[in-house]
Amino acid sequence: MAGLTLTSLGGAGTVTGSKHLLEHDGSRILIDCGLFQGQKNLRELNWKPLPVEAPSIDAVILTHAHLDHTGYLPRLIREGFTGPIICTEATRDVAELILTDSAWLQEQEAAFLNRIKKSKHSPALPLYDSRDAQRALDAFITYPFNEPLQTPKGATVQFRRAGHILGAATVDIHWGDRRIVFSGDLGRYGDPVMIDPAPVREADYVVIESTYGDRLHDASHTAETLADVVERTIRRGGTVLIPSFAVGRAQTLLYHLWSLRRSGRLPAVPIYLDSPMAINASDLLHAHPHDHRLDPQTCEAVCNIATYTRDPEESKRISRNSEPKIVISASGMATGGRILHHLKAFGPDEPNTILLAGFQAAGTRGRALLEGAHDLKIHGDWIPIKAEVANLPGLSAHADAAELMRWLSGFRQAPEKVFIVHGEPQAADTFRARIDRDLAWQAVVPRQNQVFTL
Repeated sequence: MAGLTLTSLGGAGTVTGSKHLLEHDGSRILIDCGLFQGQKNLRELNWKPLPVEAPSIDAVILTHAHLDHTGYLPRLIREGFTGPIICTEATRDVAELILTDSAWLQEQEAAFLNRIKKSKHSPALPLYDSRDAQRALDAFITYPFNEPLQTPKGATVQFRRAGHILGAATVDIHWGDRRIVFSGDLGRYGDPVMIDPAPVREADYVVIESTYGDRLHDASHTAETLADVVERTIRRGGTVLIPSFAVGRAQTLLYHLWSLRRSGRLPAVPIYLDSPMAINASDLLHAHPHDHRLDPQTCEAVCNIATYTRDPEESKRISRNSEPKIVISASGMATGGRILHHLKAFGPDEPNTILLAGFQAAGTRGRALLEGAHDLKIHGDWIPIKAEVANLPGLSAHADAAELMRWLSGFRQAPEKVFIVHGEPQAADTFRARIDRDLAWQAVVPRQNQVFTL
């Protein structure tokens, strides 16, 4: 195939499953390789073959390590992909945590379905296993920020900081005579932990996320809102339960809790970080000091604000403990992990609070809570939710609509086209209209598997 084409195999019309395929003269590079999450019709896409055969893909380039950008890699390996997986150093380290955990969860779910004999398939099989995850990790090649690298197929790639989480990058690809820039997930400007997204000056085409393309964050009162929630919950003798993304969000929560305690606003109650992955991700703050704003002393103090619980028995004791406390546990959308046991324990009691601290995708328990659900189905049972449900939208690690526009304003001249991905339909189309109105740039929201010639 002559020329350059772009096809979104995922992350189009949804915030999950990011996979963007570039093809040039018969060669193929995949930007991100994420897992679909949320609604069942999306999750089922993980089991369907990609429109292109895995062995035909020459390389994968990652913007960052979150599951919706990396979680399909072990399946791609299982299907025959043998090329390099290119990313920043911190992305590789975070991906090791996420892919190892994801494979373990896939294996556990298959084993559980086989035990209760409720699978449509006999036996139930994992999407991939730990061996596939390790084979994927063995294929990683890391490169520093701001240094051009040459891929085996002649594309020049450069990573720039995107904020968001450790290692997150925008990806600038010059292939043939075309230059295309992928935003990945852009972080916040002025975030207390993560570094600001770096500007990009030139591009023929831009592929930009739109998670919050129709909304603005009110970050000015984040700490105050967090303090208010904790104070009123503790005052009535309850527990504050925070479903949190293990990588990025958990560490930002620890920072705000540390700041509140230092200022005297935080009640003297125990704080638990009950997520082995979040604990390991917090350790990575020390390993990658140039990827965040915290100096070594502050980093140490922030990480020491909580009691870390790795052992499952310790986690169960937290659920049985009725004393006031703060519990941070994964997953952030309550789709799995230890948070489910805590929701069963603390959700039915009015003195407690469930504090949502990030984006909640459609079809997740977190979205159901956000929309006022009075019960949740957990481990096959309907659990009544009588605890207060509060929201902390200003804590998001994603740029809001104004911040996305701020990043776009860094380009010196209009690109030929802007592709808007990684957003639910309303957010993506609202952002498309804003680009048209404020910048007069041509923008489009791709459909999944729609092919664009660049």
